[in-house]
Amino acid sequence: MALRLTVQEAEQAAARVMARCDALAAISATPGQLTRVYLSPEHRRANLLVGDWMRSIGMRVWQDAVGNVCGRYEGQTPGAPALLLGSHLDTVRNAGRYDGMLGVLTALEVVAHLHQQQRRLPVAVEVIGFADEEGTRFSVALLGSRGITGQWPAEWLARTDAEGISVAQALREFGLDPAAVVEARRAPSDICAYLELHIEQGPCLEAADLALGVVTAINGARRLHCTFSGEAGHAGTVPMGQRKDALAAAAEWMVAVEAITRTRDEHLVATVGCIESLPGAVNVIPGEVKLSLDVRGPQDGPLAALLTQLLERAQEICARRGLGFASEEFYRINATECDADLQQRWQQSVAAVQGRSMALPSGAGHDAIAVAACWPVGMLFVRCDRGISHHPAEAVSQTDVALAIQAYCQTVASWENTDEPAAV
Repeated sequence: MALRLTVQEAEQAAARVMARCDALAAISATPGQLTRVYLSPEHRRANLLVGDWMRSIGMRVWQDAVGNVCGRYEGQTPGAPALLLGSHLDTVRNAGRYDGMLGVLTALEVVAHLHQQQRRLPVAVEVIGFADEEGTRFSVALLGSRGITGQWPAEWLARTDAEGISVAQALREFGLDPAAVVEARRAPSDICAYLELHIEQGPCLEAADLALGVVTAINGARRLHCTFSGEAGHAGTVPMGQRKDALAAAAEWMVAVEAITRTRDEHLVATVGCIESLPGAVNVIPGEVKLSLDVRGPQDGPLAALLTQLLERAQEICARRGLGFASEEFYRINATECDADLQQRWQQSVAAVQGRSMALPSGAGHDAIAVAACWPVGMLFVRCDRGISHHPAEAVSQTDVALAIQAYCQTVASWENTDEPAAV
């Protein structure tokens, strides 16, 4: 018998998820807002609440050495590799209530349905609420997911928050041992695949009038500090043809960044987000401009080619205007491809519940980036209102969540009759 939910069962499950999202949103460090950061009292309360929900559906529950809350629903054979489901429970400051939490709570509904039917799969099913995806407190992200993959560099323990509290001190205050963070690492044989459901955090599904979409890849990113160096001068005495105006050159380049990127693959994006003009006086020609460049895309090759073209255009503009240009890369993360087999499983389930499946990349980062270092990953996106995220106005509909739970159950059910526990 296939692991399918009726429309009524899915609506009831979605109603529970929406109510639980509200309950988690009430666990906040800031009254009237949602802020829940790593190793805080609110983190502890959220873990305890989610742990209670896990136990109520027959899961064995524990908190690991970096603060992830974990639950296991055993398979047909005790100790079988686990299909890992989940997302994160931490938030940005003044957050929405679905980013991360929706993925954890819909995963619990999949297990709840298994438990209600008293069914076991050839694989175990584990649900994880990752402790820190956002990096809000210590300005380093994916601490929870990098914990289970053994990617925790020792120097992270010395990082401090705005109050000067180190990660090591925060771990101790939380009741964890900084020397034991390596114990959070899971053996490669423990897990066969990772599935993550997440709000899209963008407008593409809404534009396509679809509730669900299958993620092809998580965008890689390059971030650079760029400087245009000209010559400051008197705004009233230097003729226009003799100026070396750094701001005019930067403005020409910013327009070119937009125009060039629009001619490339639709999933490539480039953004100039910060700009500083010096000396910054109304009657002085700008002599130097500092700005940022953020370039993202789902494939590293096209991303690198776009970045090269953008930097070459900056050099061309400066050569023509008699200015200097310099750039320094300060952040790089490669694109993360979602596993082809897991994409197919998601696509079949999505097509079954909404008629057709849409494939799209993720422009935002997720725990799946870290998990992909060790196991195959697959992601499902759920439409969110106007694409708004990291904001109190973040919203999803209960009807869309019901469809997502139906697709989630069918995808997990695809392991039901497999002879091999792994999805590789």
